[in-house]
Amino acid sequence: MTARAADRARYDRATSHLDAPVAIVDLEAFDANADDLLRRAGGKPIRVASKSVRCRALLERVLSREGFAGVMSFTLAESLWLARSGFDDVLLAYPSADRRGYAELAGDPKLAASVTVMIDDPAQLRLIDDARDGGTEVVRVCLELDTSLKLLGGRVRVGARRSPLHSPAQVAEMARTVARTPGFRLVGLMAYEGHIAGVGDAVPGRPLRSGAIRLMQSAARKELGRRRAEAVRAVRSVAPELEFVNGGGTGSVQYTAAEEAVTEIAAGSGLYVPRLFDNYTSFRGRPAALFAQPVVRRPGVGVVTVLGGGYPASGAAGRDRLPVPYLPEGLAYDPQEGPGEVQTPLLGAPADDLLIGDKVWFRHAKAGELCERFDVLHLVKGDEVTATVPTYRGEGHTFL
Repeated sequence: MTARAADRARYDRATSHLDAPVAIVDLEAFDANADDLLRRAGGKPIRVASKSVRCRALLERVLSREGFAGVMSFTLAESLWLARSGFDDVLLAYPSADRRGYAELAGDPKLAASVTVMIDDPAQLRLIDDARDGGTEVVRVCLELDTSLKLLGGRVRVGARRSPLHSPAQVAEMARTVARTPGFRLVGLMAYEGHIAGVGDAVPGRPLRSGAIRLMQSAARKELGRRRAEAVRAVRSVAPELEFVNGGGTGSVQYTAAEEAVTEIAAGSGLYVPRLFDNYTSFRGRPAALFAQPVVRRPGVGVVTVLGGGYPASGAAGRDRLPVPYLPEGLAYDPQEGPGEVQTPLLGAPADDLLIGDKVWFRHAKAGELCERFDVLHLVKGDEVTATVPTYRGEGHTFL
């Protein structure tokens, strides 16, 4: 029996009392992935990206481990909720226009001490001030440095379109703006290199493309390492008591951790290891989060139909954004239908061994987005469900 077949047998036994659709997290794989992130971080603390987990119980589990510290959140409403729930170090990774949330933040000493918000434009400071509604608490802010690689005088750009602050001089000027604006305190600098951390460099069947990605990423790491160090020096000249410099992502942990200027690493997807993280030469994780759909039809030889399953991930539309049939091995989508809203035909020899009611296990393309489809996650250890915990959705929150 292959390792994957053994996992399928375990998951089927563990969930035999549960009807599909059902979502699980394999705790042994989750913990092994956490160990690997710590090893690659080389002693620098890891801030957990909540958008890639979206389950309070699992955030608490990983943050209870030495080496993990703080949460990187994705909306202000989520940040405030986490802070009220006992998370005392929450960095909001994206600018917000949530005026009501800012009023709550500025009016509550506990929230103001626990949450740091992201800015990259003076207009964002004005929006926060206008939203205070009488709140006088000092708002902790973090600046975001654009990490994109610019070539040919800026005519070619590689990387996500995030912050407008690209040069150390631009970041320093924004730091001075914060310093002279009452009611704010600059505490951090963030630089997320998505084109390095979030792009696999070993694309199956595409050796030339894979080689080009590795060359790009090598050049991007060198350029960003120099520029990030300069930006940190420039910001510290304005805010010498800067508390943290955050960088990285699951696919670049060891490279970012090696930069002296970086004080902490961000990672989250590496805990669940969705399918988009299969194609990396820098690390190999264990799939920990899966969902199962039930077989409801057998249309013919080599075909079964499961209920639903059309859970595409965000990003530019393409086949890599689709969930992948994982267990049993050897199933594939019908190219004419793909994963459907209500039904999904699956083709392949293993279909002939599946009965009505059997489970087919899938992996989502991204990590936390799976939790927007399920109210609970069943935590599996060995061949037993040891706990059932709510996702954000299960606690009544769909922040995005």
